[in-house]
Amino acid sequence: MTIEDEIKSALAKNALIVGTRTVVKTLKTGVAKSVIVATNAPESVKKDLQHYTNISKTPIHNFSGTGKQLGTFLGKPFSVSVLAIAGESKKPKTK
Repeated sequence: MTIEDEIKSALAKNALIVGTRTVVKTLKTGVAKSVIVATNAPESVKKDLQHYTNISKTPIHNFSGTGKQLGTFLGKPFSVSVLAIAGESKKPKTK
């Protein structure tokens, strides 16, 4: 299954988590099944995500496009540089 297919499937199940802070929170709590990063995400964000995915043993994938292209792919009117696909656990509450 390609990354795009995974994203489409998670989108249909409402299992996508968007945003750096929320994705890091899901990695810390074990909710994330996998993480996807746009090619133009800031290096500091990529480094933090790499750290937390190593700790949680969660796979991290690179989206072949920019954050704007990822946002468009998701049907969002904004750029998305990081997203996570939630596992069987429920999504975390955000404020």
